[in-house]
Amino acid sequence: MDKLKAAKLHGDELVLVTGSLAKRYNGCLAMLGVKETKLTSFSIDAMGWSPEIAEEKNDNFYLNIGEANANAIIISPDQEARPVHMPFHSFDRDVMRTVFVAYKREIKDITKDSGICVLLDQNIDAYYDPLDLLRYKKIELSFKLLNDIDKTQAEQLQLIKEFNKDNNFINTKLHKQLLDSAKTYGDLRKRKLQLEPLTLNISSFYTKAFGGVFILRDFVKDVLVFESKETFNKAIKDAVHDVVLYHIEHDELLETLTDYFIISKDFKKTSKTKRYQRIKNHLFTRHLKDTEHPLKEILDSPFLFKKYLNTLDTETQKQISCVEQYFQRVIVERDLQFTTVVNKTYFKALHQPHSSLTEEQKELIWKLLSKVMPVDPLHLYWFDKDKFYETYVSWRPSYQEWVINCILDNNKNFSV
Repeated sequence: MDKLKAAKLHGDELVLVTGSLAKRYNGCLAMLGVKETKLTSFSIDAMGWSPEIAEEKNDNFYLNIGEANANAIIISPDQEARPVHMPFHSFDRDVMRTVFVAYKREIKDITKDSGICVLLDQNIDAYYDPLDLLRYKKIELSFKLLNDIDKTQAEQLQLIKEFNKDNNFINTKLHKQLLDSAKTYGDLRKRKLQLEPLTLNISSFYTKAFGGVFILRDFVKDVLVFESKETFNKAIKDAVHDVVLYHIEHDELLETLTDYFIISKDFKKTSKTKRYQRIKNHLFTRHLKDTEHPLKEILDSPFLFKKYLNTLDTETQKQISCVEQYFQRVIVERDLQFTTVVNKTYFKALHQPHSSLTEEQKELIWKLLSKVMPVDPLHLYWFDKDKFYETYVSWRPSYQEWVINCILDNNKNFSV
């Protein structure tokens, strides 16, 4: 992971927390009912999630109250526009963006001396059944301030109102209450401390609940795609909901998504893209063992690529170059089916989100496709970082370097 960290592709753009900020963070954890951290220095992302605290607690989702309700902590305006490193839902990043857009000035004011707990509540106490996810259509964001400073402000304003009423300006008891409040909390009259709840509509999304589930709405029918076979087997026993259910490994999944205009399969066009070349390179490296040249050089040189491709047995060569073989043969063999020549890996990997989808929908479907066939290292990094980090450590060092350069080059324009 050191090379990823050096390239700022792992744990980057976090906010350092020390001193009084660390104490406020612990205060927010206590409000959430989470045991305080013993760390005096750590870093946090946009949601207030800390990799160091997650490691300390051996719990990546220590901010959550069960799977149904997630939380966030804001203790610094510097968290704005930071990445969300451990999202539980695919919309978590958008949620934090909404909070900072709606309450930018208030957050700056509040975090001078307090902290904010953001409660992502969909009015469901807990998930008991996978089909409960279909009820997740709105999310209410409510806010709780450390030490209830917003309530203290309301009390202070009420005291001032009483002070200005009739002849109360000579009331010594009221004088003392106002002075005590000002000494303890400062003058809160002009502070922007009130955060009204926000309600967001939720359409299609991904959640890590129940082992990972995609909920695809607003299409021909609602579709649920499960990563866990155990959860899928439980869900298919439901006879109440009119919904289509698949496990992520089912071959029929891509057929249905194509019929519902969620994905498309223009294989000829896709075979000319950089994405196809990345997939081909990835599959190629699986078969290379001892090489005279670093993998980075081999993958960047068409000549070296062909040189090493020809060192492999004929059947392996065919598997790697089967897409090109198909388009060469189909010129003559008009009725030749794509899947007759092209293996299942390429077939699944070369699907893409349908052009009619919104950008937000496309990003979700890219995430789904990356999980269906995780063979594009760039898309793994963009859309499934957990899987990327898991597989990265198994790659040869020279291939790791090639992937890092590939990500850095493409991050500039986020081009697929």
